Amino acid sequence: MIANFITAVQPAAGAPPASSDFMSDVIAGLSSEPRTLPCKYFYDERGAALFQKICELPEYYITRTEIDILDRHRTEIAAHLGAQINLIGLGTGSGTKTRILIEALERPAGYIPVDISEKQLRKSTALFHKIFPDLEILPVCADYLQPVALPSTRRKAARNVVYFPGSTIGNFEPDEATQFLRRIAKVCCHGGALLIGVDLRKDRDVIEAAYNDTAGVTARFNLNLLARANRELRADFDLQHWQHRAIYNSDAGRIEMYLISQIDQAVHVADYTFEFRSGEKIITEFSYKYAPEGFAALARNAGFEFQKMWTDDARLFGVFYFTCSADTSG
Repeated sequence: MIANFITAVQPAAGAPPASSDFMSDVIAGLSSEPRTLPCKYFYDERGAALFQKICELPEYYITRTEIDILDRHRTEIAAHLGAQINLIGLGTGSGTKTRILIEALERPAGYIPVDISEKQLRKSTALFHKIFPDLEILPVCADYLQPVALPSTRRKAARNVVYFPGSTIGNFEPDEATQFLRRIAKVCCHGGALLIGVDLRKDRDVIEAAYNDTAGVTARFNLNLLARANRELRADFDLQHWQHRAIYNSDAGRIEMYLISQIDQAVHVADYTFEFRSGEKIITEFSYKYAPEGFAALARNAGFEFQKMWTDDARLFGVFYFTCSADTSG
């Protein structure tokens, strides 16, 4: 087995995360101060479809910029990653970006995508089997924030390379990001590497427009979190009485996404009742934006050595390449 992300607990490969986790996380989040809902639950079937639409919006620069960086620099990136690697993709979704990488890689030993969305994982895996018939693909449906043991490929790999796209690392508080990167370093040990997408700091207007699109798709995506609770947890959120809002906190260097109660109201989730005042917020996502040197320092504290960053002409986004600076297998 490849080293576990957190502990030696192995869920069944291909099994979706338990719905009981959703219930317990929602109850805990709505009982906290401030109130929160974990952003990892955005991506049910409808949420994943809405996010695909977000990626196509003119205001949402993140996905198209990352794809463009990968496409323009694929040969150089592949040369750095090397031949016969195990590529481990965390939250790679539809696989558009990963496909660019795999097309450029030299004789990869295998591809192990880990994703919380079972339907999207099955769909992308089926597509990749057609595109790369000789590549061993071992999908794992799991929440990679939880204990996950990864399968081993039949072919011996030169090293493990973890690919973490989409600037998802920005959803972690900085201390949590460091701890998570340390877990990744355990997977990358013995000469492994990390390729990670990071949204860079930039003008407030550009950032806020990306999360408050004029078509209202991001608002529907955010509100779908409440709709999912209604569908799966016997909740009774009235979506007409909730509003999406995203603001950039320049002091913290992060986007803050909220659902805001428009009236005084009571909401039931299973056997629990939660009272909300008009104007009260539920935090659904923080997305930190980093200066290149700041992110390199954060990764260094987690056991990685900065090697290279590829970016676009406007320096909106960075694709960072790190190697493990020490053996973290212990």
